[in-house]
Amino acid sequence: MHRDATVTIVHSKTANKEQVVSAADIVVAAVGRAHMVKKEWIKPGAIVIDVGINSVDAPNTKRGYKLVGDVDYEGAKEVAGKITPVPGGVGPMTIAMLLRNTMNSCKRS
Repeated sequence: MHRDATVTIVHSKTANKEQVVSAADIVVAAVGRAHMVKKEWIKPGAIVIDVGINSVDAPNTKRGYKLVGDVDYEGAKEVAGKITPVPGGVGPMTIAMLLRNTMNSCKRS
């Protein structure tokens, strides 16, 4: 924001979401739908941060399901400059910050 960034919010009902997302240099996906953001939506070289976590059927796996993000990772990784995987992307950072905030709260009390 301090460098004149324009922040745009797109949700699942936005009429031209593909067009809006394809213009973004940074995409943070947190829509709650497995593989909603497609490869074609991603601007070449864009940074993609997939915050979503969804379970989809995977009968050939031990658990019968697998975890995937809101971004179609296999397609998007071909065009994105950098992309976070699901699982294992932002989850560990979320846990680390939660623990840090818990410790800070404990020290203050």
